[in-house]
Amino acid sequence: MHVLHVTQTYYPDSRGGIEEVIRQIAINNKSLGIETRVFTLSNKPMPTCIEIDGIKIYRAPLNAKIASCGMSIKAFGLFKELVEWAQIINYHFPWPFMDILNLFINNNTKMVVTYHSDIVRQKRLFNLYKPLMKHFLKKANVIVATSDNYSKSSVILKKYKKKVKVVPLSISKESYPIPTKKDLTKIKDLVGQDFFLFIGALRKYKGLNFLLGALKNTEIKCVIAGSGPEMLRLKGLVKSLGLTNIVFLGRVSDSEKVSLIRLCRAVVLPSNLRSEAFGVVLLEGAMYKKPLISTEINTGTSYVNINEETGLVVPAGDADSLRESMLLLNSDKSLSKKMGQAAHQRYLKLFKGSLMSQQYAEIYTTLLKSNAV
Repeated sequence: MHVLHVTQTYYPDSRGGIEEVIRQIAINNKSLGIETRVFTLSNKPMPTCIEIDGIKIYRAPLNAKIASCGMSIKAFGLFKELVEWAQIINYHFPWPFMDILNLFINNNTKMVVTYHSDIVRQKRLFNLYKPLMKHFLKKANVIVATSDNYSKSSVILKKYKKKVKVVPLSISKESYPIPTKKDLTKIKDLVGQDFFLFIGALRKYKGLNFLLGALKNTEIKCVIAGSGPEMLRLKGLVKSLGLTNIVFLGRVSDSEKVSLIRLCRAVVLPSNLRSEAFGVVLLEGAMYKKPLISTEINTGTSYVNINEETGLVVPAGDADSLRESMLLLNSDKSLSKKMGQAAHQRYLKLFKGSLMSQQYAEIYTTLLKSNAV
């Protein structure tokens, strides 16, 4: 079976939740005879095709961005070639440009749309995009929501509920590197241990300004790992707040990421908008027995993190509540350990290994069978 994943950004250009979802699906489905290719845009698209984790990644040059939507002239020709190869196309929503690609190039290839998030910002542009989005989602054979929370709270998904399937994310520990003693020592020498950890793309919806506000007038150490458009603004905010307990590491390798999670006190995800549909980093924290701190935004984050069980859930955009949660876990090591163990048990029960990939494989197989009839 040939499955093409279509996403705005992918490794090695970016590292985030959507990238990890695609990676997990592809790696775990390989043993089921499913060959995966990824189509994406890149600032450095030479060579056009590269291979990571045994997955072929085809990259068209990024020509421009309008309201965070990447566009490419050469994408049309490359996408057409890949569509001719694919039996299933798995689009990763939202990315309005892929709707345009689908409109002009896609034939009758079966369509799966993984619905990662509503479009929360750019409301005026959204009104212009809405007719194209409706056509795109109507054409989809299956729309996958990543949690029941998001499926029920999304105004858009409610309109397509007959074709919506809920497939919670899952991750396989075997697909992550095992840090050596040298790796752990390197990170420990750099940032110490028992710090609070944020890992992810530095974007507005991540709520990092509230995290920085929560750290003001505390001695809590926080490490921020990742890169993105908010980096300069956040560093400026750190300076204006006079914070000395923040370390920006920029983009980190997978081995460094695992080392950071293993050495931290807790994983923090302070997102304040519904663009944060699930939070793969919460699964990663739970996988390594770490307590979680997240916000209530009526998405999958509160499906992963259960308040006062696997960690703490605070109101979105509330720096004071965020500070109180970090102070509590910082001062109570036994509570942190207890919540970390509970998070791990929830991971083992609901989010471990190839559960997500198996459900995607079932969706793909069912669609191909219906095509053969």
